[in-house]
Amino acid sequence: MKLLALDSSGLVASVALAEDDNLIAEYTVQYKKTHSQTLLPMLQEICGMVELDLDTVDAIAVAAGPGSFTGLRIGSATAKGLAFAMKKPIVPVPTVDGLAYQMYGAKGLVCPIMDARRNQVYTGVYEFVPDQEGQFAYDMRVRKEQCAVSFDEIAEILNGYDKSVIFLGDGVPVFRERMAQVLHVPYTTAPLHRARQSAAAIAALGNLYYRQGKAVDGAVFAPEYLRLSQAERERAGKGQN
Repeated sequence: MKLLALDSSGLVASVALAEDDNLIAEYTVQYKKTHSQTLLPMLQEICGMVELDLDTVDAIAVAAGPGSFTGLRIGSATAKGLAFAMKKPIVPVPTVDGLAYQMYGAKGLVCPIMDARRNQVYTGVYEFVPDQEGQFAYDMRVRKEQCAVSFDEIAEILNGYDKSVIFLGDGVPVFRERMAQVLHVPYTTAPLHRARQSAAAIAALGNLYYRQGKAVDGAVFAPEYLRLSQAERERAGKGQN
């Protein structure tokens, strides 16, 4: 099975190609350019580098939200356009789940935090447990599904588990000082090569979800924002006046 993966849900733009259990290529950039400037050129570079015929791809996995509203729309439009042109399905991968999968096999709890502005984070709580196939394979258990909450709220949940925690995501530098103030459990942060979104992680989970029958038609796919955009909030506020 050949899977193309896209992630433009946050500051990072990332494209990856996986075939069966092999990562063939990944192109990841976190720089000042917008995702509309980077995502398609990165895809074209990968296609040229590995001589990829897009018709041979079985499905397109995409970070389906939450995240940057603009970034999600760009990733969604790109995935839907490819799905329509290639007549292939889309495999939606929750953004926070994809981030957590970066820490596959980690001990304790994994807590991605993405800066959602307005003093909130997109987050969730995950744990990797050995599956029945042996000690070197793990299942990712979702202890708290992805959500948009204040950092203090997720910290209270983590304190209740009384387990060590690994944080990752672009919310880490934003809330680093607050962590020290409100967390009562041991915690650490992911190293730089695991600290941000990666299309390779989206490909890995997308491969798993595809086998579980979670692919959808591109025409019905839509990103999951979890909350209203600023423009929608402003319109709603005006309607209440």
